[in-house]
Amino acid sequence: MSLTIVGFSSAPLPHPPPHLPPIPLDRSMHAPIHFRPLALLALAALLSACQPASNSASPAAAASAPTASAPANGASAPATGAPVSVTLVQPQKRDMGLDLRTTGTVVAVTAVDVRAQASNPVVAVHVKEGQWVKAGERLVTLDTRNDEANVARLTAQKAKDQAALADAQRQLARAKDLVAQKFMSQSAVDTAQAQVDAQSANVAADQAAIDQARVTLSYGTVKAPISGRVGLVGVNPGSALIANQTAITTITQLDPIQVQFTLPQDQLADALRAVASGKGTVTATLPATGATVQGKLQFVDSQVDAASGTIKAKANFANKDQALWPGAYVQVALTLKQLNDALVIPQAAIVTSQRGTAVFVLEDGKAVAKPIKTVYAANGEAAVTGLKGDERIVLDGRQNVRPGAALVERKPQDKGADKAGSKDGAAKSADAPRPAASAQ
Repeated sequence: MSLTIVGFSSAPLPHPPPHLPPIPLDRSMHAPIHFRPLALLALAALLSACQPASNSASPAAAASAPTASAPANGASAPATGAPVSVTLVQPQKRDMGLDLRTTGTVVAVTAVDVRAQASNPVVAVHVKEGQWVKAGERLVTLDTRNDEANVARLTAQKAKDQAALADAQRQLARAKDLVAQKFMSQSAVDTAQAQVDAQSANVAADQAAIDQARVTLSYGTVKAPISGRVGLVGVNPGSALIANQTAITTITQLDPIQVQFTLPQDQLADALRAVASGKGTVTATLPATGATVQGKLQFVDSQVDAASGTIKAKANFANKDQALWPGAYVQVALTLKQLNDALVIPQAAIVTSQRGTAVFVLEDGKAVAKPIKTVYAANGEAAVTGLKGDERIVLDGRQNVRPGAALVERKPQDKGADKAGSKDGAAKSADAPRPAASAQ
C-alpha cells in the first residue's frame, strides 16, 4: 500500500515576527518541529478515508459466503420423529440348563506299561502295534530254558529230602520199639524225632523253592494285564530284556474313557450334588469336527487348588466308536442344574447402560425401556427376570431406538431388502449431477 502525503509545500518557512527574538535552531531540528505534525495529520486522513470502504465490503462478502448450517448440494435435512424400523420377538417360557463351560483333556481309564519280569531274551512277539487284545492274551514269549532247569533241580532236591525223611521216620519207629523193651533210653527216641522233624522241614522248603521257580518260569510268557489297544511294540525276537526295566508295549483301555477338567471352587456344592444324584450331564465337543459326546460326571477331587481356586473333576464317556482319544483337548459343557419355567430371550436384545440392563418393548406404537436382570446367559440366549412374558421386544434395529420413539415392525426376511435399497439409494446419490462451482 502506497502512502501519499498531500498538502506538502516546499516553500520556505515564514520568518518569525520582528518583535520576537530569533530562536537559534540547527538544520536537524527543522524537520521534527514542522514536518512531523503534517505527516501525522495526513496519515489520519488516509485511515478515515479507508474505513468506510472496508465496512461496505463486509456485507457483500457475508452475503456471498455460504452458511455452515445449510445442507450441501441442496440436500434436505432428515425429518425428526420418523418411525424406526425394527424386528420384534416374544420371550419364551421353558426350562434352561445352567451349563458350565471349560476345556478338558481326554484321559484313559486304565493304561498299563507292559514290562518283562525276567531278564531273558525274546523268543517270539505275538501281537502287532494297534491290535486289540483281551486280558490274559499272550503278547511275548521269552527264553525259559534256565528257569525250566532250575525247576527240575529243585524237584530232584525235594525227592532227596523226602528219602531222608523216610529214613528218619524208620529210625524213630525202631527207637520207640527199643525204648519199649527198655534197651534204649528215652533220649534216643527224642533224637530220632528231631531228625524226622528236620527232614520234614527240608521237604517243605524244597516245595516252596519249586513254587518260586515255577513263578519265575511263568514270566517267560508275557500276557496282557487288561483288555485294550496295543501301542508301540519296543522289542523284537532276539532282544535281551532287563527285568522290570525294558518296556515291551503299552495297553490302553479306550472304552469307557474319561475327560478330566477343572471347576471353579464356587461350583463345588453343585458338582457334589450332581455326582451323588447321577444327574451331572457332561457334553464333550471335539474342536476339529464339532461332534458332541454325552457323558456323566463321575469324580470330584477332595482338595481345592489354592493357587488357582479350582478343583479337578472327571467324567465318564462311552467310547465304542473311539471318537475320544487319550491326550486330546475337548470343549466341556457341564449341566449342574436347570432353571425351570425361565423366561428366555435372545441375548442380542439386551441393552446395557450405566443404569443397568434393559430391553425395549413396543407399547402403543412406541418404545418403552423395561429394566431386566440377567439370571444366566449361554449360546446367544439369556434367562431374565422383570418381564411378564407377553411383551414384544425389539431385537434388530435397537441401536436406533430411544425411549418414546415411534416404532414400525418389519419382517426378519426384509433385512436384506433394506440393505439392498440403501445401497441402491447410495449409488443413485453418487451418480446425481452436482452444481457447477461459481467463478470467483
